[in-house]
Amino acid sequence: MDLFDFNGNEEKAKPLAERMRASTVKDFVGQSHIVAEGSLLRRAIALDRLGSCIFWGPPGCGKTTLANVIAAQTNADFIKLNAVSSGVADVKKAVERARDNLKLYGKRTYLMLDECHRFNKTQSDSLLPAIEVGIYSVHAKLHLCIA
Repeated sequence: MDLFDFNGNEEKAKPLAERMRASTVKDFVGQSHIVAEGSLLRRAIALDRLGSCIFWGPPGCGKTTLANVIAAQTNADFIKLNAVSSGVADVKKAVERARDNLKLYGKRTYLMLDECHRFNKTQSDSLLPAIEVGIYSVHAKLHLCIA
């Protein structure tokens, strides 16, 4: 952190779409079959009892926004990784952070894994044991590309 962290320039430089992104389920527009009042996902978010899930769909349908809403509305720690730019070391670091959160604070951790279909076997194998024993939940985001 330095002096320039407080001038607000980073916030001003964000694209309009990022600045307008919903931060609560109430503000989330679209995908009403998933986030409608009384839906399973909405109740799970409200109760802070959401498990692992995969958000799948074409670019621009709200996967990242929904993951960010979950991060903002739950009491859990939130880690973002991109499968393209993250390696096994990043996964291990995230697992360790999740384990510490659970042991020290009783706090759950959500991992938003962007482009999960690009994970190779080694990356997947480093993540799977943590999910199986319940150290953290994973929100994987997969973009569908239609040619």
